[in-house]
Amino acid sequence: MGSWFARSRSIPYLLKRNISFLHANSSCKTLPPYKSPHGFRERPPASILSFRRLESAMVGKQAQAVAYTDDDGESQSIEFPGGRVGFTTQMEFISEATDKRVPCYRVLDDDGFPIAGTRFDQLDEETAVRMYKSMVSLQIMDTIFYEAQRQGRLSFYLTSTGEEAINIATAAALSPDDIILPQYREPGILLWRGFSIEEFASQCFGTKDGHGKGRQMPIHYGSKDLNFITVSSPIATQLPQAAGVAYSLKMDGKEACAVAFTGDGGTSEGDFHAAMNFAAVMEAPVLFICRNNGWAISTPVSEQFRSDGVVVKGQAYGIRSIRVDGNDALAVYSAIRAARMMVVREQKPVLVEALTYRVGHHSTSDDSTKYRSVKEIEQWKRSRNPMTRFRNWVQANGWWSDQEEAELRGTLRNQVLKAIQVAEKAEKPCLGDLFSDVYDKLPSNLQQQEKSLRQTITRHKQDFPPDVPL
Repeated sequence: MGSWFARSRSIPYLLKRNISFLHANSSCKTLPPYKSPHGFRERPPASILSFRRLESAMVGKQAQAVAYTDDDGESQSIEFPGGRVGFTTQMEFISEATDKRVPCYRVLDDDGFPIAGTRFDQLDEETAVRMYKSMVSLQIMDTIFYEAQRQGRLSFYLTSTGEEAINIATAAALSPDDIILPQYREPGILLWRGFSIEEFASQCFGTKDGHGKGRQMPIHYGSKDLNFITVSSPIATQLPQAAGVAYSLKMDGKEACAVAFTGDGGTSEGDFHAAMNFAAVMEAPVLFICRNNGWAISTPVSEQFRSDGVVVKGQAYGIRSIRVDGNDALAVYSAIRAARMMVVREQKPVLVEALTYRVGHHSTSDDSTKYRSVKEIEQWKRSRNPMTRFRNWVQANGWWSDQEEAELRGTLRNQVLKAIQVAEKAEKPCLGDLFSDVYDKLPSNLQQQEKSLRQTITRHKQDFPPDVPL
């Protein structure tokens, strides 16, 4: 199961060179023409039996379906509540799967060289170097924080190892005004937007300077200033929330969108389907991004669904979709930029499935070698490393050197270690913060709870942490 992506049907077919979105109302085998902002067209449909919706935001307005015809050319269609539907005298069932899998958009090969004929958004030197530096920052922060947890200095941690390209390339392609509703493996978005290493450390160590003031799990980051909704543990609850956030942006006439992340496991939750349907029906400007890394903790994708991954689920709900190589930073950047333009311009949702691989354990509470081989993990770490691929491309352009690499890694390591040392010694939030920041005026029941807690601490002071101010 481990090399699920590498062994999926024919790899040359999967690695498509042009950005091609699977349209909401196309047939399974063809795509209606859509002129993208990149100036190229997708293949026109081969069948006149394809159904198209009018691109109108008017509630209830339905497209007139192209009718079936009999041998004499006479129209064979009938009106139903959802619009006119052609009919046939032949009893035909829709197949559970198509002959070919939806292709995967890719720009760089495994060695970081552009594939001939590929079309993508060219990056300037400043953006490309900043993206690579951010990927290195995320990697080093993850490595040291993970080690700190293993030393007993942190209660919990979760890395983005192997998924750095999705984090950073997506962040670079979005607008700062876009509202992020993360799952829990997107700290790179915050890092790109200006969340400092020191702020990450304060949150993870639960200091008074942390945004959560010790009331959240360590990796439950959030920032109102950076339009990043606080992480929450329940899987997929952020998805229907994102549809609602997006609809509010639409009502306010904002030139921004909501961006919701989930893993492949999250698509097995009912909230995923509710969110997709709500967003499609209400035409909410939300960008759904699924990091399909092959594993929902220990559950492989083969035990989650029988469909062709996640991308085809968008078409079922009437949402334009695309599949992209999540280990290719240039492909992710180009696809997300194109998807965001569609979402904001047309005020409709788009689904992006990014195929990748979770190199690290699910979290510090997981040992992934219990359900997958070390050989498999090392193979992806060496041969499909997203950072190596992007660095090779940046360096081939003459924008990076081995000396700059060594200096950056040394500087970042010292910065992270210092941030941890400061956070460990920082003052903890006071007891009163446990009850604040929710209600404008504290309800009587919480007042009573706080009073009861303080009385308990007075009676059992020896059992209460001495570093928490009362």
